[in-house]
Amino acid sequence: MTATKIDGKAIAKEVREEVKAKVAERVAAGKPKPGLATVLVGSDPASEVYVGMKKRMCERLGMESFSHTLPADASQEEVEALVSKLNADPTVNGILVQLPLPDHLDEEKVLQAIDITKDIDGFHPINIGRLAQKGREPLFVPCTPDGCMYMLNKAGAKLEGANAVVLGRSNIVGMPMALLLVKQNATVTICHSRTKNLKEICAEADILIAAVGRPEMVKKDWVKKGAIVIDVGTHRIDDATKEKGYYLTGDVAYDEVAEVAGAVSPSPGGVGPMTIAMLMRNTLRAAEIQQD
Repeated sequence: MTATKIDGKAIAKEVREEVKAKVAERVAAGKPKPGLATVLVGSDPASEVYVGMKKRMCERLGMESFSHTLPADASQEEVEALVSKLNADPTVNGILVQLPLPDHLDEEKVLQAIDITKDIDGFHPINIGRLAQKGREPLFVPCTPDGCMYMLNKAGAKLEGANAVVLGRSNIVGMPMALLLVKQNATVTICHSRTKNLKEICAEADILIAAVGRPEMVKKDWVKKGAIVIDVGTHRIDDATKEKGYYLTGDVAYDEVAEVAGAVSPSPGGVGPMTIAMLMRNTLRAAEIQQD
């Protein structure tokens, strides 16, 4: 058996094109362009790369982007003051505070300061709280889990009644991913480093979400025949035999898992492109909520 490849690049392109078309329609109707503001505290190289990617994507889709950088030693008051200023700015529809923040800052307070209608990352406690409650809907869902759900639907996953396992329990991916699956009536198990019989539990899953942060941890014998596997991990592995001196891989040993899975997403080329695409879609939705 050879698994179907869940091509995140291709699916993300579809989402981006849909967003671009809707933005163009709004502008043609005389409405302002959706605007995304990013807040970067410090000069973490990886965070700078992510912020740059989001800025370029806004430009490609016809949106406005506003970049704000504060020094690494910025105070809690300075960060929250900037967020308050962006809340009050009508040209800013979405606010993205790049995480992680420096250790001296209270991340939760900063996220709480974001206007819930501009919380395009979906991390505001109210949005997360609504996600966790039956019969309530958040305005926005965290972009990576949202992208995973979109990929599952594209892969034809039957979620209702399915046995779903989420490998990882982070606030950014694992926990909201589990809540989204529960909302679709899946039976969900959350696994982590202290889970007993981890491999055996994963091997019972109809849907397996690998977001554990360990390179190629999920092997062939961790996967049920015909299961749908989404690989959230991305790791840079040093390798002198490669032209760049390294290669990228995910939490799933793709080649061997593809021998037994029904469908599997690669890494790179899977969840990564979807995360940014869903962020752009959330920014458009924020503009619709605030301006329409």
